[in-house]
Amino acid sequence: MNHAIVKRSIIVSGRKTSVSLEEPFWNCLKEIAIKSDAHLSDVIADIKANRGPNNLSSAIRLFVFESARAEAAAAKV
Repeated sequence: MNHAIVKRSIIVSGRKTSVSLEEPFWNCLKEIAIKSDAHLSDVIADIKANRGPNNLSSAIRLFVFESARAEAAAAKV
């Protein structure tokens, strides 16, 4: 499973920014936005606002990971 990192530009809180992620993370992030009935840029803005010391790409990966973990835990119940 070799997934290249893809760099994308997106408008976040009215500012253009670039984010580099592997395709599976982009796909999961889009799914999360759809399930949340939110725009992708709004989801990324929320992640950016709460990222702490992490860079945005790392914060997105952690957000996707934690979302997947929470969904798996909910499915076990």
